[in-house]
Amino acid sequence: MCRSDVRQAVLAKNDDLAASLRGDLARQGVTLVNLLSSPGSGKTELLGRVLARAVERGVPVAALTADLATENDAVRLARSGAPVQQLLTDGLCHLEARQVRARLAGWLPGDTSVLFVENVGNLVCPAAYDLGETLRVVLMAVTEGEDKPLKYPTAFGSAHLVVITKTDLAGPAGFDESLFHENVHQVNPGVEIVRSCARTGSGVGTLLDRALAARDGVPPHRPPLAPHPHVHHPDSAPVA
Repeated sequence: MCRSDVRQAVLAKNDDLAASLRGDLARQGVTLVNLLSSPGSGKTELLGRVLARAVERGVPVAALTADLATENDAVRLARSGAPVQQLLTDGLCHLEARQVRARLAGWLPGDTSVLFVENVGNLVCPAAYDLGETLRVVLMAVTEGEDKPLKYPTAFGSAHLVVITKTDLAGPAGFDESLFHENVHQVNPGVEIVRSCARTGSGVGTLLDRALAARDGVPPHRPPLAPHPHVHHPDSAPVA
């Protein structure tokens, strides 16, 4: 079997596991929100604000945060008061449905209605892996450049929601928001784009509201998943 066939088989196996996990979570009344971004986008800080807002509103949420090493992000997110668990990938550049299912076993609080999964900081490999999410959110800081959606069309093209972070730095960064919108809609026509700033709290309520809408059955905009153009060999899950 050639490498391309192996890769497609691994992705197909992951898709089956993700569909099963999505069904199991739905029966438990849990909606999974998958957060993707590059490292340094401000994803953890924004998620911490969202979790804190949910706790204030009495919304039963939880978070699973993934990283190659350290539990720093879990410690930061736990300050929100929400249940949080760390998932260490031991060098793997993305999460897979099998890892999420295994980490949730015996841990996820029974009253959870929204589970936020903070994926590994990477816009390539994570975009190809369905985690059983109902809502996929792709975040990008204003410092990353307006052409990022064109460079990473799989990630942006598969998003239900795109979030611009660190908008307080838009001026100093010379960020052209209109051009960014054009580029996003070139790869994902009609997708909603939300502005946010963890420092001021802007966009926090909107992100939580979109997660709750997904929980309550409001269908998000969802194009078919774009092709998987990356060539990373997923040797973590060998095919039987």
